[in-house]
Amino acid sequence: MSASAEYVGYICDLLTGFSDLTTKKFFGGIAFRSATLGQDTQFAMVLNDVLYFVVDDITRPKYAAKGMQPFSYEKKTGKVSVRKYYTAPEELFEDEELMNQWAREALETAKRVKK
Repeated sequence: MSASAEYVGYICDLLTGFSDLTTKKFFGGIAFRSATLGQDTQFAMVLNDVLYFVVDDITRPKYAAKGMQPFSYEKKTGKVSVRKYYTAPEELFEDEELMNQWAREALETAKRVKK
């Protein structure tokens, strides 16, 4: 699993609503973090040049309704789905404001899950 510098840069360019956005290596990919209100929180990740946002039981149905998929990987015992991260809808990549709305919601979700 990896994340190209070009793709990560593209996502960073879209996330203009995050003045405190940081990135960090994360399991072969890149984690997107925000320290809003002094709480450093991971709200998204890029693996294999796919953007995933943090979801929970409240926000997951919104992603599922759009046909988005959970992050998954293969193990010797079969496919493992990680229901904490879902792919970002394609329309977000064409609308910076919408991308930032979904990213802010993912940040709030990540903070809620952390508690």
